[in-house]
Amino acid sequence: MDNKRFKMIDEEFICKNCGTIVKPLGYTARDHCPKCLYSVHIDNNPGDRECGCLGFLKPIGVEKYKNAYKIIYKCDKCKKVKKNICAKDDDMDEIIRLSVIND
Repeated sequence: MDNKRFKMIDEEFICKNCGTIVKPLGYTARDHCPKCLYSVHIDNNPGDRECGCLGFLKPIGVEKYKNAYKIIYKCDKCKKVKKNICAKDDDMDEIIRLSVIND
């Protein structure tokens, strides 16, 4: 990914999947719910808010990435697969559940 395309948007939102009020991360852009891990397909490149799809990005797996993990998503509308780095406050039980699914 070209980091020049990254736009820092770290704002509060209400998760459209589980209804959790999601607070900003404070250290990078928040792009998914830390409770259910769902996201919304609103970006072509991180933070650009230029994707018109607006489908749910369902977490379908986890992969190792450097010293962290990435959540693998599949859009329920356009079927595109995307990946986002896990946040420090993500529900570890959900991350573990996804890692078992991915095995």
